[in-house]
Amino acid sequence: MKIGIIGAGNIGGNLTRRLTALGHDVSVANSRGPQTLTALAEETGATPVTVAEAARGAQVVVVTIPLKNVPDLPAGLFDEAADGFAVIDTGNYYPKQRDGRIEAIENGLTESRWTQQHLGHPVVKAFNGTYAQDILDKPLPAGDPGRMALPVAGDDAAAKRVVRDLIDELGFDTVDAGSVDDSWRQQPGTPVYGLRAGVAEVTEALAAASPERTEEFRA
Repeated sequence: MKIGIIGAGNIGGNLTRRLTALGHDVSVANSRGPQTLTALAEETGATPVTVAEAARGAQVVVVTIPLKNVPDLPAGLFDEAADGFAVIDTGNYYPKQRDGRIEAIENGLTESRWTQQHLGHPVVKAFNGTYAQDILDKPLPAGDPGRMALPVAGDDAAAKRVVRDLIDELGFDTVDAGSVDDSWRQQPGTPVYGLRAGVAEVTEALAAASPERTEEFRA
């Protein structure tokens, strides 16, 4: 597939490494410009591009940037994306640590619903509670009893299927975590956030989540 990755931090960089290794055509962008991505491009074979170009022709677009920077993404970002493209949102709200207060989220809007509203396109929330190094170190074949599972939430069933299939290809199981409005179950501070476990444990952790945001992750 043609995949655009916006953000070349820990998650974005390691997804670039794994997806290129699997044979996907990856374009990667960051806020500092393609000239700063030369080393990653040389390592992986990915194409460094500007943020405005990242979604061009893409069947999957990964948005993996600080939540506070989502409103700064360029208008028309997805105008040249492929028909039926899916957007993966890996973002988390860290008000005290990074993002500052975002009123709508403090008032109960899920982080991914807020992001989806700014992007103007449905998102699938995935990888937000995944340790970046695990993307490189923890893949296992389907059926392996030690295979980790990742929660995946979204409103668009077709897009969610594409994302779950891609995660399976990356070497992880998935658990359907419901809609974007259910994605609070995998936000920071919940039992599944950062959990390295299989399908049964991830399913239990999602069920055990409380909608009350923990003090650490409130402004």
